[in-house]
Amino acid sequence: MERVNYHTHTKLCRHAEGEERDYVNEALRCGLTELGFSDHAPFKDGRYGLRMEYGEMPGYVERIRALREEFRGKLSIRCGLEIEYDPGQSEYYEELLTRLGMEYLVLGQHYYRDASGRELNTFLLDKTEDTSVYPAYAKSLAEGMKTGYFKIAAHPDLFFINRLPADANCERACDIIVNAAVSCGIVLEFNANGIRRGRQEYSDGLRYPYPHRMFWEKVKSAGIPVLINSDCHKPGFIWDDAVEKAYSLAEDWGLTVRGKLDFS
Repeated sequence: MERVNYHTHTKLCRHAEGEERDYVNEALRCGLTELGFSDHAPFKDGRYGLRMEYGEMPGYVERIRALREEFRGKLSIRCGLEIEYDPGQSEYYEELLTRLGMEYLVLGQHYYRDASGRELNTFLLDKTEDTSVYPAYAKSLAEGMKTGYFKIAAHPDLFFINRLPADANCERACDIIVNAAVSCGIVLEFNANGIRRGRQEYSDGLRYPYPHRMFWEKVKSAGIPVLINSDCHKPGFIWDDAVEKAYSLAEDWGLTVRGKLDFS
């Protein structure tokens, strides 16, 4: 299978290292045939932080386009962004995919709203006292998946960073996401960055925070091919041991892994 990666960050997001060219050079060294940049997208109102500013986006696109021409015939380079879904931002997603020049958007639901409208950070789910908010996360992710704006759903099983036992809420959250993926045909990402976090002791034993087998067993049963992405925040992570482990784990779990995405 061809080596590809569509989840690539740069120093623009304020929590990664390296310029776009550094990632291209590493991709060539590692034998990739297609590299997609998907740095964290800004919102016009400046929310969230740890991402590029809105005014930096034209330069980001310009540099990626220049690299695409420079390395044409050696490496296929795609220009995208990772961004959260907010139902009030439809015009902005359309603008990103048209006037602002993005070839694809990755749905990374790092923030979502619960039933009361309270905004929550997905990475803080490991500090929640119960699992009741997981279906709300899943519903917000599913709503974004169904819009058609996003090509990939990043780390969909991120809520398993929690240290509470898996229960009916976890089961329901998995079902909501997998059923949405089946209905809309979005690509689900098997994320290697969870493997970089290392195996940790959870209520269900020693495991990675994500990918979580409970979720991916449901994906397997649904017959959905999965995309393995590095989610690299350093050039050296383009194709490292975590990516190799992700491919090995996916094979052990009986998942069907897909290669290049269709941009036609």
